[in-house]
Amino acid sequence: MYSINNLLDIFTDVANNPKKQLNKYLSENKKAIGCFPYYVPEELVQATGMVPFGIWGCRGTINAAKEYFASFYCTIAQMSLEMGLKGTLDGLSGVIATSLCDTLRPFTQNFRVAVPQLPFMFLAHPQNRREEYGIKYTISQYTNIKAKLEEISGVEITDERLKEAIDIYNKSRSERRRFVKLAGKHPEAITAVQRSAVLKSAHFMLKEEHTILLKELNDQLESFPVSNWKGVKVVTSGIVADNPRLLEIFQEHNIAIAADDVAHESRGFRIDVPYDEDPMRALALHFANQDMDVLLYDPEINKRPSHIVNMVKESNAEGVIILMMQFCDPEEIEFPSLKKGLEEANIPYIMIGVDQQMTDFGQARTSLQAFADLLAMRS
Repeated sequence: MYSINNLLDIFTDVANNPKKQLNKYLSENKKAIGCFPYYVPEELVQATGMVPFGIWGCRGTINAAKEYFASFYCTIAQMSLEMGLKGTLDGLSGVIATSLCDTLRPFTQNFRVAVPQLPFMFLAHPQNRREEYGIKYTISQYTNIKAKLEEISGVEITDERLKEAIDIYNKSRSERRRFVKLAGKHPEAITAVQRSAVLKSAHFMLKEEHTILLKELNDQLESFPVSNWKGVKVVTSGIVADNPRLLEIFQEHNIAIAADDVAHESRGFRIDVPYDEDPMRALALHFANQDMDVLLYDPEINKRPSHIVNMVKESNAEGVIILMMQFCDPEEIEFPSLKKGLEEANIPYIMIGVDQQMTDFGQARTSLQAFADLLAMRS
């Protein structure tokens, strides 16, 4: 049995050293498949015995990728291509990329051309995902990916293997949801940086391995007495919120994350794959059931503002920090309605622009300090 500090050190090491973790799996004669955002059916990779390995860009400077993208493209796409061009992704046996936004579409084609040494699997999700025709289309797309993964791995993805993979992932999702709630209740034990590391490490570990360690951490947190937190609590929203230097500013001003609406974090494990006798259909239904994401078509009036308002209330948070990815059109288009919803609910919020090349946090520090003071005065 590990101590909490030992467990957090393990998660932090994996989160900060994904290449080291990849090399560990390669040394065990495992193959790994890179999974770009969003909503890649990683269970198909798991069912082959290969390792699903998350790729959400990285912190650094964009150089080679500038030849393929205009400067106003989201840095997640640019840094992900940069990783391929620089050889950071060497060792993977292939990659899967989706096309749910106007940046991911050209990214997929640029990556295919610029990094020809990596077998490329293109996944086109339908926006009309809930109707039966949408479900059938999703199944057809997943079937194409399934065939390519079988070719790369030499392993047939049987229904039994896929059902087992779905079970492993559902257990992981459940334990991560449990962690998010416990971390929100015990900010004295789990800092913003540590919370991020625990969730980020799941993208680089086999889920069964991550779940064992996370359950141990959760069980220990569960036994803690009620927290006497003296700071403030917020809900975070955005695509990624994994920059330690930014999160350290949260800690400096006693800002705890009570819950999140972050794509890289809770949005990815908000719901489980439902049971269906046909596991391929179950995976398609899982995508069909996804909701409350700026990249997903919503035929109804935008429900996300009320969704985030409810998150604030349910988590006993006092405000919202929106980490706006620079040049993300869907998030920028949504912001006015989100702003209106929070103001109507009398919930304080702050918007901070972020990208993966960010090195100067002076302005963010000033803004977060002022926001923390405001929340403290209101509480």
